[in-house]
Amino acid sequence: MPTRKIKSALISVFDKSGLEGIVEELKNSDITIYSTGGTFKFLEDNGLSPIQVEDITSYPSILDGRVKTLHPKVFGGILARREENHLGQLAKYEIPEIDLVVVDLYPFEDTVAATDDEATIIEKIDIGGIALIRAAAKNFNDVVIIPSKNQYGFLEQVLGTQNAETSLADRKKMAGAAFSVSSHYDSAIYNYFNRSEEVEDKFRVSFEKATPLRYGENPHQEGIYFGEMNNVFHKIAGKDLSFNNLVDIDAAVQLMAEFEDEDPTFGVLKHTNPCGLATRGTVLQAWHDALAGDPVSAFGGVLICNAKIDLATAEEIHKLFYEVLIAPDFDEGALELLTKKKKRVLLKINEFHRQKKSYKTLLNGVIMQDTDIKSEVESDFETKTNTSPSAEQLSDLKFANKLVKHLKSNTIVLARGNQLLGMGCGQTSRVDACKQAIAKAGVMGFDLKDAVMASDAFFPFPDCVELAHKAGIVAVVQPGGSIKDQLSIDYCNENSLAMVFSGTRHFKH
Repeated sequence: MPTRKIKSALISVFDKSGLEGIVEELKNSDITIYSTGGTFKFLEDNGLSPIQVEDITSYPSILDGRVKTLHPKVFGGILARREENHLGQLAKYEIPEIDLVVVDLYPFEDTVAATDDEATIIEKIDIGGIALIRAAAKNFNDVVIIPSKNQYGFLEQVLGTQNAETSLADRKKMAGAAFSVSSHYDSAIYNYFNRSEEVEDKFRVSFEKATPLRYGENPHQEGIYFGEMNNVFHKIAGKDLSFNNLVDIDAAVQLMAEFEDEDPTFGVLKHTNPCGLATRGTVLQAWHDALAGDPVSAFGGVLICNAKIDLATAEEIHKLFYEVLIAPDFDEGALELLTKKKKRVLLKINEFHRQKKSYKTLLNGVIMQDTDIKSEVESDFETKTNTSPSAEQLSDLKFANKLVKHLKSNTIVLARGNQLLGMGCGQTSRVDACKQAIAKAGVMGFDLKDAVMASDAFFPFPDCVELAHKAGIVAVVQPGGSIKDQLSIDYCNENSLAMVFSGTRHFKH
């Protein structure tokens, strides 16, 4: 492979941190250095003798620094192929060859995260830097591109151990890194402008960080997580998170977001489905009543709470084998106890955040939808029967209706006193889901007298209502919308049950 000796370099970076090692290597070289603005001063202050770009172009930095390097005498030196025709044109127009380009772009994403001021954000859209990256990457046959500070280590190696020489493979590798940087940067800008769907429906996703997982859903499948886990939670203790852990954690966070501002609420999930949930006056009582929903399924499950875990609650949780425990905070004593089991994962959640959009890969593409973040309140419920639900029943109906969103369809939820008593989920028939929920409650020792029922979709026939009534259910919430809604309403009226319509279906496939 042909090697190229670096004889000249253009260095123009926003973040100067990490350049010190490169500076030291450059001091021992015969490389001619061109630079701009703050980078020029940094290099000069650190003992180098760079040439200002404006000395090449005969133009100063103008328009508040928006135009510094955008000039034929810069881009010509980068884009010229090292062959007779191009080199002749460089000589004719007195354009220096540039063999190395080092860039670190304006921090657009950090700026978006730090402020809502549009003028400030727009100024952090890098134009010259991104153009330099793309130009140098295009001409990888002859030019080395260092597109961000993440590649400074590679450059130190080239300047030090490789005597400032690069192979074609080196340059091509860095060109790939360059287009990775530029595509991610452009995606971030696009998504900023399209944050309210003001531009158009296009799918742009780019993650800079990739975390290999032990394996995927099963041991024979490879798994990788793309994203920043630390933006959502801080891992306090435990083993590395697996693919299945992350899927369950996401389901738990989505569930608890429904109860973020409620009294202490504890949830127990297994394979993304909530199998225990309770809202109580204390964290300890919420834990006991959530666990009572299905202590068998809780074994090896994911636990989540919307309040700080105290020592008394930790002592009870510690008796159970679980995979992950998530909470906003932990008492010092609780942490000391819970971290004794080294493999069990403790996560301190930053916020119960839900993305506005959700995605799924299928066939040869991706489907996107608005995330189901709608949660009905009591004022959304329309009583359809002669019997109206009591205030206590309305509270339970709201609780059950929140929960039904987070179980696989078809699903039925049975609840009383803001506690999950039984659930049927993932069934191909709503009647089967109802039977499963009733049977589950019975196995767990719950009497369904005066309990309520929630359904994720309408009842085409009164069979589910009849089953629920015979089990002790006194009030029902469903979205409505069947051409045979009246059949269920009539059954309720004949048997003094209360039924309300929420008006919103909550399928979860």
